[in-house]
Amino acid sequence: MKKTKDITTILVIALAAAGLLGMLLGSVSISLQDLISVFKFRIFGLEIPQSLKSTDTILFMLRIPRTLMMILTGAALACSGASYQGLFRNPLADPYLIGVSSGAGLGAIIAMSIPWQYSRLSVFMVPLFAFLFAIAAVFLVFNLGRMGGYLNITGLLLAGVAVNAFTSALSSVWMLISGIELKRSFSWMLGGGGIAGWDRILITAPLILIGIIGQIRYAYPLNILQYGEDQATQLGIPVGKVRIRLIIYATLTTSAAIACTGVIGFVGLIVPHLLRILIGSDYRKLVPLSLLGGAVMLTFSDILARVLLAPQEIPVGIITAVTGAPFFLWILNRTNQAKV
Repeated sequence: MKKTKDITTILVIALAAAGLLGMLLGSVSISLQDLISVFKFRIFGLEIPQSLKSTDTILFMLRIPRTLMMILTGAALACSGASYQGLFRNPLADPYLIGVSSGAGLGAIIAMSIPWQYSRLSVFMVPLFAFLFAIAAVFLVFNLGRMGGYLNITGLLLAGVAVNAFTSALSSVWMLISGIELKRSFSWMLGGGGIAGWDRILITAPLILIGIIGQIRYAYPLNILQYGEDQATQLGIPVGKVRIRLIIYATLTTSAAIACTGVIGFVGLIVPHLLRILIGSDYRKLVPLSLLGGAVMLTFSDILARVLLAPQEIPVGIITAVTGAPFFLWILNRTNQAKV
């Protein structure tokens, strides 16, 4: 219990530090003194001095909504990763690796390319299309990954690779034939967090929160499912209902985040796996802590994406991929050695 509290404290402090740095650092650096001054004027309803107006604009139009979106997205992806890993009883299950992210990406790109009659309608339709295509992808992977009636690591990975490749190819073709601006679209496919704004946050944050609350609610049944479907049924767990609801909640969370920030991989793989090593596999602890860990990881990744080649930005998905690909190979090797 004490170890869990210590890790929670560390993650909360790290998240606060990441949020602060996310507001201060970028192509234009903001001093801590200017940050405090702007917040002071805002809180007390005072007029912003001319010397601080550009800082105020950068903070409240760009940095703060972007940092909040990174926190929400990181929490969403890590939480969903923990749920998928528990649901499939597979340490390699991750929204990116099992095709959920690429399916959501395809749906979002299709929605972006449609000239909706009302401009505000597109803000709602992008998350909706992302969710529908992500749901289709995860159920396809789930069914393809069942070999001999049982889900196994080889089947899941092969199905995920196939669905990822197929949906990514369809996304590329759709971008080429639909007339979407290619530079913006490819940046979004690589995880371009710069497109986030207050409107998108107001639309997607409730969807992410609904998905997260649903996953936390089913953390205990997820623990029971680790003993197998037969034993879970004997203990009174409605396995089919729990599985479907968890898939819906996890996919809603993932697709809502991806609709805003683009396709970002490996957050849902790295964070839950590291936390599982530290605190064990009790999903009542693992899912909430994954929220914090994912938010910390993605916010710091976004800061690196902004400052490494400043004033040019690197898509944050590249940062997480550089970190996540070696980690994936390490987990795969560790899993294979455990079977020997």
